[in-house]
Amino acid sequence: MTAQPIDAAAPQAQWLKAALAPRRRLMALASGLVIADAIPAVGFAAGLALAVGALPQGISHAVPGALLAVGSLLARGVLAQCATAVGARAARAVKGDLRRQVLNGAFSGRLSDAETMTATVEGVEALDGHVSRFLPARLAAGVTPLLLIAAAAVVSPFTAGILIFTLAPFVIGMALTGMAAGAESRRQFQALERLSGLFLDRIRALPAILAFQAETQQAAVIARASENLAVRTGKVLKIAFLSSAILEFFSALAVALVAVYCGFNLLKLLPFPAPDQLSLTRAFFLLALAPEVYVPMRRLSAAYHDRQAAEAAVPSLARLSDAAEAAPVRPPVPTTAPVIAFRDVEITYEAGAPVLTGFNLQIAPGATVALLGTSGSGKSSLLHLFLGLSPLSGGEVEVHDVRLSDHPDLTAWIAWAGQAPVVVPGTLAENIALAWRAAPAHRIMEAATRAGFTGDLNRIIDERGGGLSGGERRRLGLARAFLKPAPILLLDEPTANLDAASEAALLPVIRAAAEGRTTLIATHSEAVAELADVVVRL
Repeated sequence: MTAQPIDAAAPQAQWLKAALAPRRRLMALASGLVIADAIPAVGFAAGLALAVGALPQGISHAVPGALLAVGSLLARGVLAQCATAVGARAARAVKGDLRRQVLNGAFSGRLSDAETMTATVEGVEALDGHVSRFLPARLAAGVTPLLLIAAAAVVSPFTAGILIFTLAPFVIGMALTGMAAGAESRRQFQALERLSGLFLDRIRALPAILAFQAETQQAAVIARASENLAVRTGKVLKIAFLSSAILEFFSALAVALVAVYCGFNLLKLLPFPAPDQLSLTRAFFLLALAPEVYVPMRRLSAAYHDRQAAEAAVPSLARLSDAAEAAPVRPPVPTTAPVIAFRDVEITYEAGAPVLTGFNLQIAPGATVALLGTSGSGKSSLLHLFLGLSPLSGGEVEVHDVRLSDHPDLTAWIAWAGQAPVVVPGTLAENIALAWRAAPAHRIMEAATRAGFTGDLNRIIDERGGGLSGGERRRLGLARAFLKPAPILLLDEPTANLDAASEAALLPVIRAAAEGRTTLIATHSEAVAELADVVVRL
């Protein structure tokens, strides 16, 4: 799904319309089911009126009307249940589409993690009520009252006029409160974004906060942000209660005016010539139908906040869409080992001296290069360039005619084995399969065998790597490298902290893993360097 980005001139409703367009059939069905409720509503009023009008003739004469009323009530229940189910299904589909779009997009660092998190979780979730409740209620509020007033006009045009007279000021009042609610809802969502970002930043900096004993100060900062969100939420609720009060006033006024007119008409006490003559059955039909005219309005009022919440989240969602659309397309993975060229590469971390400057190197396809040097010389930083973990501050890295500055995400091209492979709770086979989740079982077994694992691959490993020796942890990283069909192999200190015998056992495995790939190895070991075609000392 692709939603059109919002700009300064386009209203938020246009972005929502574009975002919801792929699911418009489901939403139209939900709206149609809500509108269809008008038919059993008329049936209920008619059945009740017929039953009451026939009571003087005996209970048996009132049974048909009562059955019509009961049947109409059952039909309304079925329609309401179906409308709720279809609306919820449409909301799930819309949220799924947006989250897939957000999570599959690359944001290129344009948005902070706090903005992304809030928009992906809270922003997308804000569309739930908008789709499942507000949109069906909005269409029904525009159509159903007119249908019911038309049914009332068949019996009494004057009563229909009363209903229209009380309906008009209600619409004006709802429009005014809606405009005020929109601004407050946006401010509330911005307060939520600030609180989410603040909380995320403080969690990341928790070790520093504890080290400087700033817990009390930071707790007060978060408390103030929480209080600001509570105040914003209170203002939104005040407007919501105001709109509900307007609705209830005009609804009660309409029913009261209809009741007065019908009662005085039946008693022949109207102070003006009666525009129509009502019987008990007709009067009761109008009295039963009058409250139904405002039921769609009540639904709309109850769901109106859902619209404001959705529109308040639109700017954040639109920024995600912009970032996802602006992200470069990932280049296809080469089928053969690529050439790699470093041209005047510079790596400088924030507020620090350059780690590496003016680095030049041409690596032939399928060659193995060992990077030797003391700690801090930039060996690991060069490898991290390909993973986006170190900054390319100057120069360029070209991989198979692809510039790293243009396509910073080349992870699909790379098999990686670091000093401390990530271990997750599960079996050894599941841990190996992290490199390629779709790998068939026989490929996992083959990779494990080539890495030197001869035991049971179903043995359980805990999150700390319990059950694996130091050498086996290195073999786990190499097994993942064997498994992943990537043309570039990066090895970071593959034999560090191993004794001579363990290192000697790993050397054939490293040589086998490098076959057919362009390989860079960061190491202190001269024995590992002897495996390389080229040795670069930093």
